[in-house]
Amino acid sequence: MSAHLSIEFSCLSGTAAQVILANSALNAVSGSADDGALMKQIADASSFEGKMGQSAFHVMTDGTNGTYLMLGIGAQIETTLDAEAAGAALYKALRTHKVMRATIQSMALSDDLQVAFLYGALSQSYEFNSYFTKKDINEAIMLGVGHDDAGALEAAFEDAKGMLAGVFMARDLITEPANVLYPAEFAARCEALRALGLEVDVLDEAMMTKLGMGALLGVGQGSRRESKMVVMKWQGGGEEAPIAYVGKGVCFDTGGISLKPPKGMEDMKWDMGGAAAVTGAMCAIASRKVKRNVVGIIGLVENMPDGDAQRPGDVVTSMSGQTIEVINTDAEGRLVLADCLTYCQDKFKPQMIVDLATLTGAILVALGKDYAGLFSNDESLTNAIKQSGKATAEPCWPMPMGDSYHKMLESHIADMKNIGGPWGGSITAACFLERFVDEGTPWAHIDMAGKAWADKAGHAHPSGGTGFGVRMLNDLAENWHA
Repeated sequence: MSAHLSIEFSCLSGTAAQVILANSALNAVSGSADDGALMKQIADASSFEGKMGQSAFHVMTDGTNGTYLMLGIGAQIETTLDAEAAGAALYKALRTHKVMRATIQSMALSDDLQVAFLYGALSQSYEFNSYFTKKDINEAIMLGVGHDDAGALEAAFEDAKGMLAGVFMARDLITEPANVLYPAEFAARCEALRALGLEVDVLDEAMMTKLGMGALLGVGQGSRRESKMVVMKWQGGGEEAPIAYVGKGVCFDTGGISLKPPKGMEDMKWDMGGAAAVTGAMCAIASRKVKRNVVGIIGLVENMPDGDAQRPGDVVTSMSGQTIEVINTDAEGRLVLADCLTYCQDKFKPQMIVDLATLTGAILVALGKDYAGLFSNDESLTNAIKQSGKATAEPCWPMPMGDSYHKMLESHIADMKNIGGPWGGSITAACFLERFVDEGTPWAHIDMAGKAWADKAGHAHPSGGTGFGVRMLNDLAENWHA
């Protein structure tokens, strides 16, 4: 729910431990030139080798009462991702050694790497603890940062804080239980972003019915919770056509009548990971005042097995006018996205569209949890997403599409089926979505089923909701050119 690290851009005095960053050659990357002998003393006493993430805590016994935390950063910090990883390692080391006040003096890194280092530390400090009543909650660690121009560094860090606001929002949304975060509540949290300058519109079921959104509404018809669509607009780029981000927001997915197995179903509270990514991205875009026009659209539903629920074999009519035979009600996210894509194009005529969804388990079979699957009709957009994913540690791997996969979606009573058979499930899902994209519109689909949630900590994030997609979409918004 919040960061458990407080950063001050001045060196702390008193009981604060001094942090020494040391590379694998045992050269100091922070502190003063006089730290060499001290580093050797600490290294000799603790078998410290300067490996990334290795740490040693030392209390002086010479009467000075000085305390030191030495952190290994590996060979050297060359990239912002290196710096983020080192910052995340610092936060973990502070927690491990129960250091509540620490200070870093004179990091021998460029300002952009220092900002990335602090970003990693702050990102790693995220905790979601809203529902504990008896567990002790970690107090925030205070970290002081020395710099020749502390004001300039603090100003540069504001952009990183704006990004983290979006990342943390996405993590919060993904982690919330479904009895708390249902479509109307999700929409209300989006409406709160108006304070950042976003225009936010919420479409209810009556409005979507009038627009003919039979695909999206069919998914939610078995739930007592009303389905919603949220449209978030950021106008930062003058008269240009907007970039569009579309997210699947299935706030809980039982599978509907095609009921999922009970084991692990609790994880389906984060089947709205695509919508969380889009919402977090819009929060960060507005917080950072990105100079582009961006629209974010999310379809919010619950997929429940009620007596009013959609049945296998039903035929629904999408907003595009195309009909869909619903073979499996657990292939519901693509139905939600289909109407969102049509609405997006009809309303905004975007210069490109990226949709994100925890869409298929098949993508984990193909790529595991290291990459999200990337499907696109445009090579330039594919390359841009790959580059943005690499730059932000949110990698995507291009996957194929084509006529042979489209043929698997043929129905004997409607324009298409919502599943294509036992093979290539992620690909046929992407092909299904492609049918709702206007010819000539650059479009990409990102299947992030393996990336929304992490069972263990990863690059600058703790276990749990990762906030995947927020940083990539921000980078893409700034660097995409048609």
